[in-house]
Amino acid sequence: MSHHTGHGPDVRQAVEQDITELVRLRALLFETLGGEYFNPAAGGDEWRTALAATLTDRPASGTLRILVVDGEDGLAACGIGSVEQRLPGPHLRNGRVGLVIGVVTAPEYRRRGHSRAIMRGLLDWFREREVARVDLYASPEGEPLYRELGFVDHPDPALYLRP
Repeated sequence: MSHHTGHGPDVRQAVEQDITELVRLRALLFETLGGEYFNPAAGGDEWRTALAATLTDRPASGTLRILVVDGEDGLAACGIGSVEQRLPGPHLRNGRVGLVIGVVTAPEYRRRGHSRAIMRGLLDWFREREVARVDLYASPEGEPLYRELGFVDHPDPALYLRP
């Protein structure tokens, strides 16, 4: 399913055999972000099992796209796109929002264009799915790439509550 265009890394859709590696990369992301919000001490490991189940089931529904780049042994990088149906409004004509979730590259594969190639693939998919807006939370390392791709500051003031 890989579509190599002759420039940049080979990006392909994830398959079930990639799940363990996807969970590993996602854990790496939370360790890197750190702090009590992203990597709580009392978090436990149950989330890994729940994540593996979601990554197995959801792509079939057409609302989740998982793109990966292979490394020498396991995955070098991954990125996930999700399409959510929200309420249409003047700022969101069809109510469809794309979310970029956890674009992460293993440390030994960084600075080789993997995140950029994955982002381009996800943005193409979001266009096909006719999302009105694509949202993401940028890490300080990722922010320059996202801005280069056209992402700007979000007007929504973000608040959260753990009910």
